Amino acid sequence: MNKSDLVDLLAKEAGSTKKDAEQFLNIFMSSVVSHVARGEKITLVGFGTFETSERQARTGRNPKTGEPLEIPGKRVARFKVGKEFSEAVNKKSKK
Repeated sequence: MNKSDLVDLLAKEAGSTKKDAEQFLNIFMSSVVSHVARGEKITLVGFGTFETSERQARTGRNPKTGEPLEIPGKRVARFKVGKEFSEAVNKKSKK
């Protein structure tokens, strides 16, 4: 499913126009991105949690030469799946 498919589904389920559904989805996504980028955590109970975490600097290897190189640490976005989401996925995979 891509964004266009999701917009179609949202419009159908909400009984709204595709334009309204797309606007809602865009607002949702930009809100999540901006708040998480500021270091805030967004928890949607049962669905999951959007947050940031710090990735430590480490030593890696150049795959061509095998020489060691320093990989700098950075802040990354994370999504942790909620309990109901996880259980729904596990039920589907067992069928």
